Amino acid sequence: MTSGTQQILALNAFRPDADAAALGGTLEGLISRRTAAFGPGSVVFYRQPLHVVSARGATIQTVDGERFLDLYNNVPSVGHCHPKVVEAVQKQVALLNVHTRYLFDSLDDYAERLCATLPPSLGHLALTCTGSEANDLALRIAGIATGGKGVVVTSAAYHGNTSAVTEVSPSAYKVGAPPDHVQTVAPPDPTYYGPDVAAGFTAAVEGAIAALEARGHKLSCLLVDSIFSSDGVFADPVGLLAGAADAVHRAQGLVIADEVQPGFGRTGTRFWGFARHGITPDIVTMGKPMANGMAMGGVAVRPELLARFSEKFGYFNTFAGNPVAVAAARAVLEVIAEEGLMANADHVGRHLKGRLEDLATRAPALGAVRGAGLYLGVDVVAPDTGLPDPEGASTLINALRHKHILIGAAGRLGHVLKLRPPLCLTVEEADRFVDVLEGLLP
Repeated sequence: MTSGTQQILALNAFRPDADAAALGGTLEGLISRRTAAFGPGSVVFYRQPLHVVSARGATIQTVDGERFLDLYNNVPSVGHCHPKVVEAVQKQVALLNVHTRYLFDSLDDYAERLCATLPPSLGHLALTCTGSEANDLALRIAGIATGGKGVVVTSAAYHGNTSAVTEVSPSAYKVGAPPDHVQTVAPPDPTYYGPDVAAGFTAAVEGAIAALEARGHKLSCLLVDSIFSSDGVFADPVGLLAGAADAVHRAQGLVIADEVQPGFGRTGTRFWGFARHGITPDIVTMGKPMANGMAMGGVAVRPELLARFSEKFGYFNTFAGNPVAVAAARAVLEVIAEEGLMANADHVGRHLKGRLEDLATRAPALGAVRGAGLYLGVDVVAPDTGLPDPEGASTLINALRHKHILIGAAGRLGHVLKLRPPLCLTVEEADRFVDVLEGLLP
């Protein structure tokens, strides 16, 4: 049985059977070489993949000198190859790179700086190499703290690729569905819940908890990406998670905020996505943007929860928190503050969203525009019916690629244009994207 959700790695992916014939010599050879080494596990973007050699700011350059505006990458969150991050990494890798069983000041300095951005109740950290590892550890901590295994997630959520985290990532499935201890709810979309989205989402979470209990699964946690990125980007209404968090706590469960996507200033007005909704999670996980592309992830947690976990298990991750990754991560925090990137995300994001909303009033192929800061989603719809149009979204994404602009796709059906550029994006770059998009619309 196939999943009812578009598999996340299939969105905007090169399709060997359909796309290979149009590649031509050099790219065809590169794809063959990649496939020979990595087999069917290899996934690359776009019907005509990019052969890239360098990047800076919000621009990626290919081997033939073409420059592409990058509105897709939230990994180099402060910009590709930011000079301050590059310098920090170069200096540190020439000096020391060990694991955290040794004492070195930069790790403790970074931990203090990171904790200062978080609610005081989240007083302890565990570092990992990826967001997947962070979510895996968070699930383990929650399970021991609550004695439960039941997990509530949204219907097209993606939280990573370890065995345990794949189980709670519906969009990771090509066939089948999550196991019995996982209950899905629809994302906070008015299509499902009507005008009172917050109340509807809260009721859905309450129903999910009851469904788990009816199947014999005590609640462990609600695991939620507070901008619902893979579900199609749902940022509003502000405060929508408060009722759901209360429902989880009444059931003696924990709230895990997966901040891999919305964290580190991306939503513009707050450093963390969950803060827009006025909640204090029990556990916060983080990854991609932490170190601008260096392998870095982490878990911030209430101390008593980590203490309970530590009574049963030790946790050590060889490469997590190494001095080179920490140097990059510290530089990221400094750049966000020194260059006002959170304010830039708010300013440029509002401008971009406003222009897209205006365009949508004149373009029948565009539907709702959603998001916060520099994380936006735009529905692509069939002009004659207004229904979701995944093929139309794919066509636009690949047409934009040929106009030297890179974006992605999201949503259960894959019909949402996903925009998450580096936080240094300028108004001029945002305008360029909208102008090109308008020229491509029917």
